[in-house]
Amino acid sequence: MVLHISEAEVRSAFTMPMAVEAVEEISRRQAAGEVILHPRRRFEFPEGRFFHYMAAADLAADRVATKQYTYVNGKLKFVVSLYSMETGDLLALIEGDRLSQRRTGAASGVATKYMARANAKSAGIIGSGWQAEAQLEAIAAVRKLESAKVYGRDAERREKFASEMTARMGFPVKAVESSGEAVRGADIVCVATTASKPVLFGDELIAGVHVNAIGANHMRKRELDDMAVLQADVIVVDSIEQSKQEAGDLVLGFASDSARWERVNELPQVVSGKAAGRTSDSQLTLFKSNGIAAWDLAAAMRIHTEATKQKLGRPLPLWQPTS
Repeated sequence: MVLHISEAEVRSAFTMPMAVEAVEEISRRQAAGEVILHPRRRFEFPEGRFFHYMAAADLAADRVATKQYTYVNGKLKFVVSLYSMETGDLLALIEGDRLSQRRTGAASGVATKYMARANAKSAGIIGSGWQAEAQLEAIAAVRKLESAKVYGRDAERREKFASEMTARMGFPVKAVESSGEAVRGADIVCVATTASKPVLFGDELIAGVHVNAIGANHMRKRELDDMAVLQADVIVVDSIEQSKQEAGDLVLGFASDSARWERVNELPQVVSGKAAGRTSDSQLTLFKSNGIAAWDLAAAMRIHTEATKQKLGRPLPLWQPTS
């Protein structure tokens, strides 16, 4: 039976702590060689329209997930397909907006768990959209935050973000008037924007801060200037192969020092203990996230399990006998 799982059902069944746990677990299996990852590919159409697709397989679980999504007229639309390779059956079609939001936030949560200082208590968020919400939720799931500041270009939107997230998170979230003010004094910085030019600058960062940069996943886009990238003591990515294809922050930032790629590690290596995320409180650490299909796979497996347990979703009559 193919189960259709809606956005509302994903939202109720797939919590942020669950998402962080799922991404951390798939990262360990990836480090052990049990996960096969196909990087994102995209078709680009005129007028800034895109179709994207990506896939991953968990060999131990005999599961494969693919994600397809469009970007048209400023809107993203996601769907994730989960397959059983024991039977070859399509298990679920999952509406993927909320799944994508939470798995991306969760990855920053996992990176923060292993890379931010243990005593980190404050956050600076650049961006006030739906992904910025997940970033704050995820880092609060792994660190005991006492305060946060947010900056976005739209004053009304950032004020709304601050008000809603203060109520949701249980600690004060303050809207501020510049990215520099958001970053100032923050132990953890998250950059989640649609910017194509830098919005976070190296001269605003202090020793000991951890940065999650998740917005720019195109060779021509970047959120961080050269200084922010080059002064980082530790840089971790989700996939080096994918980063070399689409992480404009690093591709452009490393243009003057291409050997810097040799010191970049992947998140699964950090989670598994094969590489260090931080070795001192004074280090400036950076997690550059592009988004990989292994996270979609982990999320889809967890959502399918929860939906089955809670009797959510509805069967789709695909491949039914004709007689």
